[in-house]
Amino acid sequence: MAISEITKQLLAAKKAKGITFEDLEQAVGLDETWIASVIYRQASASIEEAIKIVTTLGLPESMAEPLTIPPLKGSLEPQIPTDPLIYRFYEIMQVYGMPIKAVIHEKFGDGIMSAIDFSVEVEKVEDPQGDRVQIVMCGKFLPYKKW
Repeated sequence: MAISEITKQLLAAKKAKGITFEDLEQAVGLDETWIASVIYRQASASIEEAIKIVTTLGLPESMAEPLTIPPLKGSLEPQIPTDPLIYRFYEIMQVYGMPIKAVIHEKFGDGIMSAIDFSVEVEKVEDPQGDRVQIVMCGKFLPYKKW
């Protein structure tokens, strides 16, 4: 995955200040995963949101404007991802994609889950046998139109 120059600068400032995405959520008032998508240039922020992000990171307000530009979405290369964590999502879709699709169609009919009218939450669930990652995706159902 190619990382843009502004993303590198934002992540370096985040690391230097010891700020977490959760800290940014508190400062901006929007979900940490959405803020991460702005930083990785997969979403665009309003100028007010962008200013809150860059100033929280200790960067000049002049760095906010590029975060308001609608990005070219989809940062993964067309081949199978090799990063182990991202690959696991690919693997999950390889194994469970068709079963999830079947259950969605059974419950909702023929259509898709929106990735536009969509939210995702990432939570840490403590477990004595090893902490767990809980991911909740919530997207509007969009039925296919008949004509």
